[in-house]
Amino acid sequence: MKFRILTAWALIIAMALMLGSDLAAAQTIQKDKSLRRGEKRATLAPNIFSDNAKIKKAYQVAKEIPWVLDSIYCYCYCEESPAFKHKSLLSCYVDNHAAM
Repeated sequence: MKFRILTAWALIIAMALMLGSDLAAAQTIQKDKSLRRGEKRATLAPNIFSDNAKIKKAYQVAKEIPWVLDSIYCYCYCEESPAFKHKSLLSCYVDNHAAM
């Protein structure tokens, strides 16, 4: 009987450790460079937009996860525009385009 209880506890501890390592792995940010479209310029500082909290937050997010925005096609068609020649959605955040 004592052996079964120890075995059960050992299994519970092993499962908890496995789940804990899976959760930790799931929480780490993966940067898939294969999807990047090549924007190299830095984003504007979010503090420039202190008068508008939503725009400031958007620029803060762009600063924190640029590899994600550089993987997304911009649907305002600024990529096709001869005036902008943007490479990805990240390009909208290197100037004030995203704030317009």
